Amino acid sequence: MNAPSVEKEIGIEVYATKSQGIDGKLRQFPEDFRVEETLTNGSTAKIEPNNIPSITGHGRYLICVLVKRKIDIFQAVQMVANKLNIATERIQTGGIKDTNALTAQHISISRMLPEQATQIKTDKVWLYPLQYSNEKISSSLLWSNKFQINVRAIGEPKTTVHHRLSKTSQELLEMGGCPNFFGHQRFGTNRAITHLVGKHILAGEWEQAALTFLAKPTMQERPETRQVRQQLWNTQNYEDALHCFPTRLVYERYMLRHLARQRRDFLGAFHRLPRKLCQLFVQAYQSYLFNRFLSQRMVHGLSLKTPRTHDYKVNVNGEERAALPLIGYRQGFSGEQQGEIEKTILEKENVTQNMFRIPLMPIISSSGGLRVALAPVIELSVGELSEDEENAGKKMVSLSFVLRKGSYATVVLREFMKPKDPAEAGF
Repeated sequence: MNAPSVEKEIGIEVYATKSQGIDGKLRQFPEDFRVEETLTNGSTAKIEPNNIPSITGHGRYLICVLVKRKIDIFQAVQMVANKLNIATERIQTGGIKDTNALTAQHISISRMLPEQATQIKTDKVWLYPLQYSNEKISSSLLWSNKFQINVRAIGEPKTTVHHRLSKTSQELLEMGGCPNFFGHQRFGTNRAITHLVGKHILAGEWEQAALTFLAKPTMQERPETRQVRQQLWNTQNYEDALHCFPTRLVYERYMLRHLARQRRDFLGAFHRLPRKLCQLFVQAYQSYLFNRFLSQRMVHGLSLKTPRTHDYKVNVNGEERAALPLIGYRQGFSGEQQGEIEKTILEKENVTQNMFRIPLMPIISSSGGLRVALAPVIELSVGELSEDEENAGKKMVSLSFVLRKGSYATVVLREFMKPKDPAEAGF
């Protein structure tokens, strides 16, 4: 079964399962998409803790749980920093959780008192302290994420939905997991342009990178936003754009303020963005290439689970699993057939490994790495089908599962739903 064109634009070209999808809609409300993070030490960030524990431990970092609702992690960190009157550099996070969702994750704040942290409670962010530590939160401490997700507005008959859910679950079980694609939000939920910005950065095309980020319109955005982007694309008048762009486009306005003063300093405009966001552009392009590599591996009928002789391998719970490269200036290609697939894709993209070394902004350079091809789907549970009170005549179902860090819930959900229009379906 072929993937929709909008998914092919981010490198996802195929489905792993052959069953028909249930369609439906995600994220009608942020509470429909709940994410709770677990660390390697077993600490789980709860959205609704039974009780807030007494502070234990010692060290320079206060470990807290950040609960956020319908806000991205960069804005959430900025909001916390503003309310605490500290620099954002004092706050560390491990992962980027979904924006249009209700999520809980660990953060660390240097030199902070628990009573200060407990003051942070708004409709978008809530903070509660756990303990002190000498180790700050980083991606190396993350273990997994638990997802509890409502799929709403299902129009198919009840018996059909039951059959399709059961069939997809069985196929994923037999496969041993789900293809470990990078999900839609890696590239921008409503504007899948993050990887395009990254490719321009790799090529040293800073003006094109800036214009793509600021002004490339997409049909998935609100009409008024699409209009102001199109106007900027046509005129490249950054001062006018600063007056027209809505205040919710926070990062675009950071860049526009700079370009309104220094019209040709596109590199300087990127320096106005959070460092992690700039890194995300390059990483998104790596993710796009990985998705292409994985899609073509599937097209060629190569195993996602069992590595071939010259494949890269990673250890998953004591078992060797096939892995594919995240191409970077140190990370090369697989061997034999998989390697030929990867080299062909990079040649068509007109990209080389060395381009991931970015001398004008070294901090966003990427050496690359490996990523397992098949993501285990742990504790998969499909709830009972029920009437959807928010959508008359439709049904809803709840799914819950655990994924290891770096794997995307939407990649699992697309196998169950197989939506004709992923953007309309809330991906």
